[in-house]
Amino acid sequence: MGLNTSADAPLPVGQVSRLIGGWIDRLGQVWVEGQITQLSRRPGAGVVFLTLRDPSHDISVSVTCFRQVWDEVADVVSEGARVVVLAKPEWYAPRGQLSLRVTEIRPVGIGELLARLERLKRSLAAEGLFALDRKKPLPFLPQLIGLVVGRASAAERDVLENARRRWPAVRFEVRNVAVQGVHAVPQVVQAVKELDARPDVDVIIVARGGGSVEDLLPFSDEEVVRTVAAARTPVVSAIGHEPDSPLLDLVADLRASTPTDAAKKVVPDVGEELQRVRQLQERGLRALRGLLDREERGLAHALARPVFVHPRRMVEVREDELEALLARSRRTLGHLLDRADSELEHTLARVVALSPAATLERGYAVLQRADGHVVRAASEVAEGEALRARVAAGGFTVTVAGTAVPAGPSAAPPQVPEAALEGGSTAGPGPLENRHIPR
Repeated sequence: MGLNTSADAPLPVGQVSRLIGGWIDRLGQVWVEGQITQLSRRPGAGVVFLTLRDPSHDISVSVTCFRQVWDEVADVVSEGARVVVLAKPEWYAPRGQLSLRVTEIRPVGIGELLARLERLKRSLAAEGLFALDRKKPLPFLPQLIGLVVGRASAAERDVLENARRRWPAVRFEVRNVAVQGVHAVPQVVQAVKELDARPDVDVIIVARGGGSVEDLLPFSDEEVVRTVAAARTPVVSAIGHEPDSPLLDLVADLRASTPTDAAKKVVPDVGEELQRVRQLQERGLRALRGLLDREERGLAHALARPVFVHPRRMVEVREDELEALLARSRRTLGHLLDRADSELEHTLARVVALSPAATLERGYAVLQRADGHVVRAASEVAEGEALRARVAAGGFTVTVAGTAVPAGPSAAPPQVPEAALEGGSTAGPGPLENRHIPR
């Protein structure tokens, strides 16, 4: 719609800006082509800022997109790349600035090709085809090597010459295939399957010289990648040069930077192996000599100890100690026996001193009546009674001539008439000798 304005009735800038914003909002989403400049990705931010430039007319426009939109092409698109974007024009009224809100980014030319390869790479990685635990180890010394390579190519010559230079006895089973073009994928797949089916092939090398991204596309084909992933035999990828990285490098069991590098990694160098064997031999000899020297020094040190220099010294010391203990035990036992003997003599002397026989030895006699009763008082006998008298050296019979009662305890014992004693006879031992004397 038209606006009625004049020099006397102009529109404010803000109103003009709002009117422009309304017209732009009605445009909807448009596809825009341009070159990325002034790329800004702030860490942690959810929005990416960049400028889309038209090189032919030197016109630029600000572009914003969400982080997830940019991450889908971040691996194949960088500053300076040409892209096609699906964007919604936006007008920022306060500043009067036009910008594009992008919802999809597509690379142009080689960028689009790399984007497709990146999507395929993510899909295969999600299936686990690139996992390290799927990698198979290479044999130390392969007897037969399968080689998938272009016919009469420099890659074939590099692999064969370098491998035979390292190990002359190594054998190859070569499959010449197309390494670019429409026939490359089916021929490479067929060659890998044929070599993998042979049980005598120890390892397979897929080799090609360098080239452009388009030339190396067959080695990023999904069918080739899945064939190598399913192979029973270890596969070595030797595609292109160091910067080249087709998907075959990721799925192969080993990646070699060049065909020459593949020959070096698959075939051991006989000279290097012999040198390594010699080094191991020398190392083993040094270790063995060191062990023997250490054990010899330890043995000499052990033999220098006194127990080995004078082996009888310990026995002699123990013998002296044993003799000293024996002498000490004899002295102790002698002292114990001497003390026991002395105690026995003293006890015997006390027993003898307390024995009635000792009393008889001092001149006393024991009188017994006919019934064996010991006479203890004069009142116990009658005049004319026959008594038996026992003395230290025998006994005899006496007759009581008379009795006398003592005046008190201190009175003298009665005198036995000699006439009465003379009339007796010696008798055998009486009952007193049979009494037990306590010790």
